[in-house]
Formats: sequence, C-alpha cells, structure tokens
Amino acid sequence: MKTLNKEMQDAITPTMAIDILKEGNKRFVNNLKINRNLLQQANETSDGQHPFAVILSCIDSRTSAELIFDQGLGDVFSVRIAGNIINEDILGSMEFACKVAGSKIIVVLGHTKCGAIKGACDHVEMGNLTALLSKIQPAVYDEKTETENRSSSNGEFVEKVATINVKRTVHAIMERSPILKEMIEKGEIGIVGGTHDITTGIVTFYDDTMIVNR
Repeated sequence: MKTLNKEMQDAITPTMAIDILKEGNKRFVNNLKINRNLLQQANETSDGQHPFAVILSCIDSRTSAELIFDQGLGDVFSVRIAGNIINEDILGSMEFACKVAGSKIIVVLGHTKCGAIKGACDHVEMGNLTALLSKIQPAVYDEKTETENRSSSNGEFVEKVATINVKRTVHAIMERSPILKEMIEKGEIGIVGGTHDITTGIVTFYDDTMIVNR
C-alpha cells in the first residue's frame, strides 16, 4: 500500500474518500488488513503529510479510526474526545485538516455502548466531565420515543441518543464553521456521520447526514 502524497490526495474526491473508508472497514471486519510497512510510511511522511480524511470519534479504546478503517500512517487525521463532541479547538483542527492540509471528508463517528452517552443519559456530574457531558444533553432531550426508562439501563435509549448526538454534531460543524460549510457547499470536501458497532466492528454511515457533492 503506497503512502499518500500530494498528487494522490488531490486525485481523491469526497465520494472516493468515503468509499476508501468503507472498503477499509470491510477489510477490518473480515480480518483482511493490508500488510503495511509502517516504519517505511513513517519515513515517507517525515517531510509532510497528506491525509484524505479527518475523523472525529470517541476516546473509547475500542474505536481507533486507523484500525477500524484499516488505514496507515499519514492517511487520516484522528480527533478523539469522549462522546465525539465538538468545541472551538476541534473545529479549528478540522479547518486545518481540510483547508490547509487538503483532507476531503469529515466523518463524525459515534459507537455503540458509549460510556459518555450513558453518562449524559444518567445526568452524571463529576469534575470537568460535567461540562463535557452537558454538550451531549441536548441529544438526550431530543430523543422523544422512549418515555418509560430514560437512563443508561435502557440500551435502546442509549443507542438512539448516540445517533442523535452524531447527527447534531454534523449539523453543528456546518453551523459553527463558515470555512468548512463553504468548502462543503463548493464540493471541495464532504461530511458524513456514522456509528461503529463495537461488537461486530461494522461502521454504518447515516445517509441523511451525508453531504457529498461530487
């Protein structure tokens, strides 16, 4: 597998970028990972990097973007924070990844059985975690279908909130970053939300969040 260079990155469209991630996830699920010389990739990217995607995911130890999408060194920007939320620092990082470094797709990736989502569902308050979970609370309140048990003990409720949280984040990225919104509208980059099933390894992209113009 060749290490990405500027020419290869330029040739990748947002649609192609999603397809690359989908194919990588299929390899991961089927345990058919590409054999890479990571030391060689480290050497070949030492003078510059040209990742094709920026992936916002959770800090959960089971959700490493490079592994579940079977990507190598220099392929993706990986942004990880509990509950895959955004703030100004993360938005700035995404703007750098796309506007400066040339990435073609933004992926907001939630996952099943997320501890941060469970904490928000239970209205946990603990130190600095309180402020972080407060950013997920709107997704908890937006979930209207579960009326009986609205806590982490209700697995369906947790997964519904997780999905809403991803979709809210996709919307918030475009709402809070004029730079990224303009690039998306021009078709220079795309954006999509999805979820990673930690049991099967399968990543499912949400079609109603996908904005890819070419």
